[in-house]
Amino acid sequence: MSKSKMYKTATDKGGILSVALYIRVSTDRQAEEGYSVEIQKERLIAYTKTMDGHVNYELYVDDGFSGASLERPAMEKLINDAKEKKLTHICVYKLDRLSRSQKDTLFLIEDVFLPNNIAFISIQESFNTSTAFGRAVVGILSVFAQLERENIFERTRSGMQKRVEAGFWPGGGGIPFGYDYNQEKGILVPNDDADIVRQIYDLYLKGYSLQNIANRLGLKYEKLASQILNRKTNIGLIEYKGREYKGLHEPIVSKEVFDKAMAMQAQRSERRLVSKTSHLLTGLIYCGVCGAKMRYQKWGKAGIKLVCYSQQISKPYLVRDPNCDNETVWSEDIEKAVISDLFSMTAQEIQPSSGEELISVSETLERKIKTLETRLRRLYELYAEGGNRILLASIEELTDEIKELEKKAAEERERGLWSENLKAAKDQLRSLSKTWDFMSVQEKRGVIISLVDKITIEHGKVLIEYRI
Repeated sequence: MSKSKMYKTATDKGGILSVALYIRVSTDRQAEEGYSVEIQKERLIAYTKTMDGHVNYELYVDDGFSGASLERPAMEKLINDAKEKKLTHICVYKLDRLSRSQKDTLFLIEDVFLPNNIAFISIQESFNTSTAFGRAVVGILSVFAQLERENIFERTRSGMQKRVEAGFWPGGGGIPFGYDYNQEKGILVPNDDADIVRQIYDLYLKGYSLQNIANRLGLKYEKLASQILNRKTNIGLIEYKGREYKGLHEPIVSKEVFDKAMAMQAQRSERRLVSKTSHLLTGLIYCGVCGAKMRYQKWGKAGIKLVCYSQQISKPYLVRDPNCDNETVWSEDIEKAVISDLFSMTAQEIQPSSGEELISVSETLERKIKTLETRLRRLYELYAEGGNRILLASIEELTDEIKELEKKAAEERERGLWSENLKAAKDQLRSLSKTWDFMSVQEKRGVIISLVDKITIEHGKVLIEYRI
């Protein structure tokens, strides 16, 4: 900040001192502790009677405003009057009445008062900025005022932490949708909007998109539906400073429902779904003759076909057999076949028979990883015998696939995420035909990816391998 010299105290042409008496009280508690407007006013007026010369004073009162900011009506008027050189002195009862911020205090003194030849006086600390000593004391006291404010903040934060650990709502932010805040008990209480929260989970698990849910329930934004869906407050938890605590409030939905919704959200966010492709089965289709992936390819004006990568030269590292003789097929026919098969499935068809236990997802993933590792070792052996670029590309692709499966296996061990995915997938099947037409291409892909592991096409025949 720029420094300004303080000259002899200014007066107007008639030798009269123009004194601003600034008063601030932020809370009722401060008034009870001796900082009320009336007490400050009384002591400031009494001080003006001790000043040399004839004094004209004006009161600048901010009642109910925090000292953490300069955005206060009386303070803003005080600054304007100072800059217009209407004042010769500014008096406060105590330094922290001016501001509780060191930065703001120094700004006012160094950039507003001193450049306009205005003396600043705090009667409680007995100093006056018309002297060099007074200006030095202001700087020191400002530091301590800031320190006290930080101490208060630390004490408040510590108390808040204890409250949260005990299960009480921390406050200080917006009340979550679906709840009201009971100030007397210090906890959240479900309100009439709690039914809307439950409907969001119900519709999402049935396959509806967040935008469609927002439209149906009268929510202004899709993002609001997403925020509500992901909020752990709904299952009785409180998130505070990166950690979760068991709250005393009543959950709106069960943890089972919440976990299913999160599992379904994970499905829709899988790596293959991130692609902006408009093709429904991209990444899922394989050639049944040579094992290579198949791709969508525009076929003139007639439409789009699915073609084996072994019959393409654009990506040689994806070629499995240059002599592959698998036929091309119309993508629309394959998509219709997959969708029809999905619709034909029922919840009963995918449930285990009486006495039969559900297959362990962890075990299934581990078995698949071992199978791929065996193939990987064989590829390395072939590469060692006579390496080529195609083999190396195959090794890299298989390695990536193993890493992805290992990630899923780890998640399954920790949270049972993929087990929840399968449960959510079964729930989707129950209402798939009703919700399908409401979905975007990406959401349809999300459903298919969550249910279908692989689609193999061999000489016009289609084999669909489900995750379930």
